[in-house]
Amino acid sequence: MADNNIHQGIAIDAMGGDLGTAEVIRAVALAFDQIKGLGPIVLVGKERLLQRLIKVAGLGDESRLSICPASEVIGMGEKPIQSLKRKKDSSLVKAIEMVKKGKCCAVISCGNTGSLMAGSTLKLRPLPGVERPALAAVMPAKKELFLLLDAGANPMAKPEHLVHNAILGHHYTKVVMGKVKPRIGLLSNGTEENKGNELVQNTHRLLKLMGSLINYQGPIEGFEVFNNKVDVIITDGFTGNVVIKSCESLVHSMKDLLKEEIVKNPLRLTGALLSKGAFKNVRDQFNPDNYGGAPLLGLNNHVRKSHGSSNRFAIMNAIRVTQEVVSNDYTSRAIADIQRANEIIKADRQERDNNQTPLESSKD
Repeated sequence: MADNNIHQGIAIDAMGGDLGTAEVIRAVALAFDQIKGLGPIVLVGKERLLQRLIKVAGLGDESRLSICPASEVIGMGEKPIQSLKRKKDSSLVKAIEMVKKGKCCAVISCGNTGSLMAGSTLKLRPLPGVERPALAAVMPAKKELFLLLDAGANPMAKPEHLVHNAILGHHYTKVVMGKVKPRIGLLSNGTEENKGNELVQNTHRLLKLMGSLINYQGPIEGFEVFNNKVDVIITDGFTGNVVIKSCESLVHSMKDLLKEEIVKNPLRLTGALLSKGAFKNVRDQFNPDNYGGAPLLGLNNHVRKSHGSSNRFAIMNAIRVTQEVVSNDYTSRAIADIQRANEIIKADRQERDNNQTPLESSKD
């Protein structure tokens, strides 16, 4: 299989997942079987291994499947910049380069998150007007899904970065999640105007200036995260990453605790068996495998990070969602709004500078 006839396919880093390359191949087999209108897929990794696994999976005659050889693998524990420099023939780097060269339109990886974000940012470059990309996590709630960003790409964010995140989240949620007028909220430690640190307060002020560009609902606190008050929650990458990992830990802890309590006596076990359907529905709702990983928003091309432990169903869903995003490109719509937001931010900065007293200017 060669890669010289690839046209706008999805490049998949086939070597980065915890469950091995065979699980990626099984995911691709499921994707071809279950996703209507799926375009070409390029598997990037060790060629001989991929050829053997593709044959075992019965995909040897699949015309939409191709291989891009890569001799190296970036490990989960490697430092991002060093790994990109030392392993230029890695599956992750080669997958990104397939997109950079225009041979593919999107990349999916279960590999090293830092290396994927750094490599994508350096090689694919941010959208015009966007300084930093943001990792967006699709989160389950009581009634509907919501989007949280940034989930870890930019831990040292500035207010203008969070404004960009709001616009990117607005457009992504409209296109992928079908929200007509997504409600935007800013994560804070309270809903009052004077709550939040300097970043939150300055971002809140700018978001209020955006007018019709976004449907800003104001600050929200932790109690409101999962009650579907908003469709998009904006925060910096440090806070977002802590929220995501804390939620994952809580879900696993509650699941283990529930199991321990249920098996303590036969009556509880009987009740659990009777409630099996309810437990399954809740489990499915909070199962991250169903949501296709996290997109890295704000780049010129589509990048999706799947969890390192993703199984075939999670990777298949990542392929499905990526296909939807590619078919309904949100970036062209977001660029104009980013430009308008930057104009508002620039005008606000100039007005504030003009209103400063000489003493305030000297302090700055």
